[in-house]
Amino acid sequence: MSERGKDQQVRAMTRAEREAFLAEPHIAVVSVTGEAGRGPLSVPLWYGYTPGGDITLITALDSRKAALVRRHGRLSLCVQRTEPPRTYVSVEGPVVEFRAPATLDERRSLAHRYLGAAAGDAFVEASAGRTARSVLIRVRPEHWISRGAS
Repeated sequence: MSERGKDQQVRAMTRAEREAFLAEPHIAVVSVTGEAGRGPLSVPLWYGYTPGGDITLITALDSRKAALVRRHGRLSLCVQRTEPPRTYVSVEGPVVEFRAPATLDERRSLAHRYLGAAAGDAFVEASAGRTARSVLIRVRPEHWISRGAS
């Protein structure tokens, strides 16, 4: 038996489990097809998700990742918990919205998710100039891979 113990087995998560896990504020590693002759671009990002809905990302409109997402129209996103029980959810799907700029309220919502209300408001206020140069990317989850402990 592995070091997890005899009563913990790694298994695919149910739909409800994987959606609940994805709804937690993990840092996502987002991957998108790269340019010819290069591997995929993979970068950590904040994201938003409500079970049953789409994934939202906000990034700089002039970034390499935004250009690649616009060009290819699909991406993968992976979140994980590294401490036991080790758990991950990986999801891939089409971009269903690519809109610039993201709104101040959309930026604030992500900042609150990761930093809390007060620190999130301070972050958005201190970086308000980024709003005009941002893009909201909405992804429809299509293919899922997940593992968790039973």
